[in-house]
Amino acid sequence: MSPAPRMKWCGWGEPDRRLQIPDSARAVLHERLGPADPTPPVELADVKVKRRRSVPAAVLEAAGSDSASTEREDRIANAYGRGYVDLVRLRAGQLETAPDAVITPADADGVVAVIEACGREGVAVVPFGGGTSVVGGVEALRGDHRAVVSLDLRRMCGVRVDRASLTAELGPGLRGPQAESALGGHGLTLGHFPQSFEYATIGGFAATRSAGQASCGYGRFDEVVTSLRMATPAGELSTLRTPHTAAGPALRELALGSEGVLGVITSVTVRVRPAPEASRYEAWIAPSFEAGAEIFRELAQAGAMPDVLRLSDETETEVSLSLAGGGAGHKALGAYLGLRGRRDGCIVIAGWEGEPLAVERRRAVGVTTLRRGGAISLGTRGGESWKRGRYEGPYLRDELMDLGYLVETLETSQTWSRLSQTYEAVRGALSASLEAQGTPGMVWCHISHVYRDGASLYFTFVAPGRRGEEIEQWRAAKAAACDAIVATGATITHHHAVGRDHAPYMEAEVGAVGLEALRAVKDRLDPAGIMNPGKLLEGSDPKGTGRPAT
Repeated sequence: MSPAPRMKWCGWGEPDRRLQIPDSARAVLHERLGPADPTPPVELADVKVKRRRSVPAAVLEAAGSDSASTEREDRIANAYGRGYVDLVRLRAGQLETAPDAVITPADADGVVAVIEACGREGVAVVPFGGGTSVVGGVEALRGDHRAVVSLDLRRMCGVRVDRASLTAELGPGLRGPQAESALGGHGLTLGHFPQSFEYATIGGFAATRSAGQASCGYGRFDEVVTSLRMATPAGELSTLRTPHTAAGPALRELALGSEGVLGVITSVTVRVRPAPEASRYEAWIAPSFEAGAEIFRELAQAGAMPDVLRLSDETETEVSLSLAGGGAGHKALGAYLGLRGRRDGCIVIAGWEGEPLAVERRRAVGVTTLRRGGAISLGTRGGESWKRGRYEGPYLRDELMDLGYLVETLETSQTWSRLSQTYEAVRGALSASLEAQGTPGMVWCHISHVYRDGASLYFTFVAPGRRGEEIEQWRAAKAAACDAIVATGATITHHHAVGRDHAPYMEAEVGAVGLEALRAVKDRLDPAGIMNPGKLLEGSDPKGTGRPAT
C-alpha cells in the first residue's frame, strides 16, 4: 500500500481544505470574548529552520538507498506535531527544533538498522507516524546527542488478515483510513475512530494508548491489541499472538503507551470485527450536564451503552449550535427546546452499530434509560450531522488561530464519585488563569469515553491570543489546568498521551517508585538514551508545563 500524503506544513489536514466558521459562531466569539488580532501563517519560503547538524553517513545509509532526506521541506514537515505550541511556532516561521535528517525505512529490518547505527554514532531517534501528537510527542529534540533524525514510518503499511481468528497484523505507518479500507475489503473493521483518524497511524495509536470516538462499543486501542513487535536499541521485544497469557506482567502493556522512548513499534496485531450492517446515530437533549452524566453512569453500569456516547456541557452545546449556523431550522430548534424546557440543556450523541436486529434491541434499552433520565430526542438528523463532522475539530482550530484566538484542548478521566469535582476544578482553573492574564476565555467540556466506574472529561478553551506572547499565555492556562487535575486525583491524560507537555506530572501519575521502575526499563532497553529524548520520562519543573529545554 502506498504511503498517504502528509498534512499541510503549518496546520491540519489537506492544504486546500478549510472549515468556514459561520457568522453565528463568530457572533458568539465576539460577544463572549471580544475581538482578536488576526494572525495568518507566514509563507513556507519564509520559515527559518534551525541549522542542520551533520548526520554520519552510516546512519543515512542504514535503511537503504533513497530512504534518507535532508531537504528543508522534509525537515519542516517532521519538526513538530500539531499541538498549540507546535502550531504557533510553525505559523510564525520560528522553528526552535528540526530533525537533521528524515529517514523512511521500508520494513522492520530497516528500522533495526537505523537504530543500531544511531546507537553507535550517538544520534537521537524520534519515531514519526502521522505527526498528529498534540502534547509535543514527536518534536525533534536532540538532547545531548550529536544530531537527531526523524524515523518516519509511512512506508510500513503492510496488512495481513487472519479471518478465522478475527485478527489482523498491521504496519505501523498505516493511517486510519488506509487500515479501514484494507480491512473493509475483507468485510471487517477495526472500529477505531479518534478525531485524528484521517492522519494518525496504527503505530501512533499503539504508542499513545489511543481512544477512538466509538470506544464505548469497540474499546480503546490498547484493548484490541493482541500482540506487537518493537525494535529497541537492546534488541527486539515481541509478544506471542495468543488470546491471553498468565506468563507474568504483560510486556505488551509496557510497549503500549511507550511513546517511542523505549523503541519503535514495527508491527501491531489487533482484534477486528465484522463491518456493521446497520447503524443509527441520534441526538438528544439532557436537562443538564450533571443529569446527562448520571444517564451515562446508568447505561455503563447496566451494560447497555451505545457504541458512541457523547455528552456536551452547556457551553459546548451553545458553541455546537452556533457552528450549525442560523436560519429557520436553528430558530425552530430553539423554539422546540424552549417549549420542552430544554433551552439550556446539553446535547447527547448516541450511536449504535452492528447487525440490524441487535441495533434495534440495544437502542430500545438505551432509549428507555435516556428518557428515564429526562432526555428528549432530537432524532437522527443531529446524530448523522455529528457523524459527518466528527473529524472537523482540528480544522476549526486552524480557522480560529487565523482569527487570532488561542484554542487548545486537554483531557482527563475520573471516577463517577469525583467526576463533578474534577470538572468544576479544571473549568474554574482555566477560566481564572485566562481572566488573570487579561484575556477572558470560554471553556467547554464533553464526555466521550464512558466506563462502569467513571468517564473522560475533554476540555476546550478559547481566548483572544496575546500577539507575541501566545506560548506564555498557553503555558499559564495549561499549568493551572494540570495542577487542578492532579489535585483532584484524576489522570494527567486519558488519550492524548504524555509527550513533553505532561512529562513533569508523571511522578504524580505513577508515583516515585513507578517512575524509577520505568526509568530502569528505559536504561535497559535504550542504554545510550537515543530514543525520543525529552518525552514521557524526562520532565522539568511542572510550572514550566512540559516544554523543557532542548
